[in-house]
Amino acid sequence: MSGESIASLRARLRKLVANPRDIDVLLADITGRTPAWLFAHGEERIDPAPVEALVQRRIDGEPLQYIRGKAEFFGREFFVDDRVLIPRPETELLVEAAIDRAPKGARVLDVGSGSGCIAITLERERQDLDVTSIDVSVAALAVAKRNARMHESNVRFAASDAFDAIRGQFDVIVANPPYIPRADYENLDTEVRDHEPQLALTPGPRGTEMIERILGARRAETVMLEIGFGQLADVRDVADGYEIVEVINDLAGIERIVILRRSA
Repeated sequence: MSGESIASLRARLRKLVANPRDIDVLLADITGRTPAWLFAHGEERIDPAPVEALVQRRIDGEPLQYIRGKAEFFGREFFVDDRVLIPRPETELLVEAAIDRAPKGARVLDVGSGSGCIAITLERERQDLDVTSIDVSVAALAVAKRNARMHESNVRFAASDAFDAIRGQFDVIVANPPYIPRADYENLDTEVRDHEPQLALTPGPRGTEMIERILGARRAETVMLEIGFGQLADVRDVADGYEIVEVINDLAGIERIVILRRSA
């Protein structure tokens, strides 16, 4: 019989990648079976070529989520490709904060749609909210709208460089803005630096440029931001017109979510 046994293929390919579990995930995607089924049916034979092609992309540094075309976020599956940032577990803290703290019926603006994971999750979990999401990247908005259709979300999306195309005030702004200083961006892992969109990672030399634009516009009573490691003092320095009322640490103890309210 042609092909290679699953057990042989699995053992051979797992030696080629840093995380052997990636092979199990890709094998499961190709065969439509679960990793447990593959382990129990190692004698089954399959064509190795499709799996080898995906594994080569992984060896070349492409993120697993882009290869698979999907990522998990807040218990939902989102389509992702290299037009958008891969959703991170830390960003779930931002969504949790907004779910718990947004007033009933609030008008919410998500700045930086990306895959749409923040806005869509927030709207699906709190369907009383009126959620709008903006992004300067039309390519990213195409991904976000695809995810909105998949999850039957009522989020409105718009192309806007910060607030240039947006009018009016909001009760809450949420954002996972680009916050990595340019010098630090150059030292990121190649998997991130060479594959994820630079626009979603670094806003400029200081790392606070987009945060300054969000706070400087004073378009909401409450602003909830994801920030980078050691960035809290910088946010406090640029928070003219706002005061920090709460800071939420991630599981590593890093100050990750900042909640600000407009000063009296």
